[in-house]
Amino acid sequence: MYLFKPTKAMIGAVAVAAALSAASAQSADEHNTVPGLTYAGAPLALHGVDPVAFIQLGNRIDGSSKHIAVHDGVAYYFATEENLQAFEKAPATFVPQFGGFCTFGVSVAKKFDGDPRYAVVRDDKLYVFLNEDVLREFQKDPRGTIAKARENWKRIEHSAAASL
Repeated sequence: MYLFKPTKAMIGAVAVAAALSAASAQSADEHNTVPGLTYAGAPLALHGVDPVAFIQLGNRIDGSSKHIAVHDGVAYYFATEENLQAFEKAPATFVPQFGGFCTFGVSVAKKFDGDPRYAVVRDDKLYVFLNEDVLREFQKDPRGTIAKARENWKRIEHSAAASL
C-alpha cells in the first residue's frame, strides 16, 4: 500500500532522472578523473599534473588551477600559460592515452587508475599506469601492451569501470 499515490508524471520524472544519472556515470568513466569538480565545472584529469610538461619535457610537473582548460568534458591543469596555450592549440597531442586509465589495465580490458607518478612518453604519447609494478610489467612488452590496449579501448571506452 502506498502512503502516496505516484502519478505518471512522477514515475516519468524518476525514469528520466535515472537515465540521466546512468548516462552521466557512463560518460564519466570514459576519462579517469579525481572525485569532485574543478571551479571550471568539470572533473580533474591526470591528478592535476600538466600533460604538456610530460610530453614536451618528459617530466611530471603539477599544474595549477590558474591555468586550466576543459577538453572533452574533463579539466586539465597546467604549470604555465604557455603550456595551456599549447594544449588549447592541439589537445589531442597532449591528453593521456585511453582516457588516462592505466594502459596495462586497458590491455586486459579493465579501467584501473592511471597514476601520473608512473608514466611513460612513447612515440610522443602519454601512457599512465596503476603503480610501479604494473609499469615494470608494461616495460617487458610495450608495443604488445599498447596494441592490446588500443584494441580493447574500442570495446570498453564507453563502459563503466565497475562493470568490467
